[in-house]
Amino acid sequence: MAVGTEYLAEQPKLRTSAIVLSAVAIAALLAAPFFFYPVLVMSILCFALFACAFNLLIGYVGLLSFGHAAFFGGAAYFTAHAAKVWGWEPLAAILLGAAGAAAMGLVMGFLAIRRQGIYFAMITLALSQMFAFICLQVPFTHGEDGIQGVPRGYLLGIVDLNQPLAMYYFTLAIFLFGFFAIWRIVHSPFGNILKAIRENERRAVSLGYRVDRYKLGAFVMSAALAGLAGGTKAIVFQFATLTDVAWQMSGEVILMTLLGGIGTMIGPVVGAGLVITLQKYLAASDFPVTVLIGIIFVICVLLFRRGIVGEILEFMKRKPKGTA
Repeated sequence: MAVGTEYLAEQPKLRTSAIVLSAVAIAALLAAPFFFYPVLVMSILCFALFACAFNLLIGYVGLLSFGHAAFFGGAAYFTAHAAKVWGWEPLAAILLGAAGAAAMGLVMGFLAIRRQGIYFAMITLALSQMFAFICLQVPFTHGEDGIQGVPRGYLLGIVDLNQPLAMYYFTLAIFLFGFFAIWRIVHSPFGNILKAIRENERRAVSLGYRVDRYKLGAFVMSAALAGLAGGTKAIVFQFATLTDVAWQMSGEVILMTLLGGIGTMIGPVVGAGLVITLQKYLAASDFPVTVLIGIIFVICVLLFRRGIVGEILEFMKRKPKGTA
């Protein structure tokens, strides 16, 4: 009883700490473009949202997808085409990309969720590679050249996104929206059912839940949020290429999530920040970036099995010996 009472007493403190930390983090992000290169931070935000979307599927449903690059890159192509060829306003183009990714997620998820484990992963990889081949062949993607020179345009016809600060705060707003959406999904009754499926799928079935429907719903949500990240990235960097749909992109987002911590809210953000920063600052050096990232990954797998943030949270949960 004493332990339970102490736990209940700690809940308001934990909530207060979370609110304070969130406020500090948002303040830091608002001030970031005045201290760091805005394009670098925008790149981190785009890939952080992509990693968070992927984490929604693997961290809270237990489904490992090797095909999330299809949603990220597909949305980038849809957004770039809508903005450059059709002349759409940037927000509308990004929303089109997210909707297209959600539609792709519905089709791919319907086919993939019928299998589990490595079979699920291989099906998503195969479907993603099929989509990458389509992107190479269809005319509107311009093949290996990609869609270049995508205009940033004016947000709602008012805000000029060619201004670095305006583009940064627009990207930050999209990231915060996506992150809050994921947080709300995870902490909703729907999210609790997803966690139950992850822990014991057979028990969830025995309780009467239509497990396949919940899996498909989570898959579509994850795809839509990955598409939101991909569409934003296309506007930020003003291009969409085959790199966005390649299988290496799926591997990269898996790496980001594992490094930060699967099943944690902030872990994928930390992992994305680490990988993108290393790629940026070591790109001009003679040392191969992939080797260093591989070494860091091996160290994390051996010493930090829960990822960087996961290990920190686990350490904070441990109580001193002798606590009643």
